[in-house]
Amino acid sequence: MDAIRLPGPHRATLSRERKLARCGHGTIAGIDEVGRGPLAGPVVAAAVVLDVRRAPKGLADSKVLTLEEREELFERILATAQVGIASVCHLEIDVINIRQASLSAMCRALAALPCIPDIALVDGNDPPKLPCKVETIVKGDARVASIAAASIVAKVVRDRLMKRLDRSFPAYGFSTNVGYRSPVHLKALSAHGPCAYHRRSFAPVRMVGES
Repeated sequence: MDAIRLPGPHRATLSRERKLARCGHGTIAGIDEVGRGPLAGPVVAAAVVLDVRRAPKGLADSKVLTLEEREELFERILATAQVGIASVCHLEIDVINIRQASLSAMCRALAALPCIPDIALVDGNDPPKLPCKVETIVKGDARVASIAAASIVAKVVRDRLMKRLDRSFPAYGFSTNVGYRSPVHLKALSAHGPCAYHRRSFAPVRMVGES
């Protein structure tokens, strides 16, 4: 399946959802995941079905939004849309690999929706096997409103999880790096070794464990 490449600037709009609705698709879900790159913690995915009449304004790729903007949009998305959220933990990531974990998290997020979509719009070019039609969209989190909403939900949920882990493992700086490889994180990993939530299959963690 070829990924759709939408023209124009990287901004989230409802144009794709409206076009699909005109073609007869009644329920359209946007799906995205967060957490492929970190050395610790889960990968989290969200599936969002927006009400186009009530969709929050300002939806964009979660990475370009401020913390305050993400938190505000997160609450507005939950209040106006149908949302499914799922995660795959670090232990399962080590068993099945991060690609398969990301695809599994997206499948679980869709299954967690309170409705069955007619079609799912998925960020990127690697489609999960879903029980509905799937379209992958390169940079969809920056262009398609429902995917942007999913990216915001997934990031807020994962960031909150990592900040809670920071209370038990403060040395690694999870409250700020949320598990990504920052200088503070790598230094703590070298000094203390991995904690219970590190991904042992990831090279920087595996190398510490082997030294």
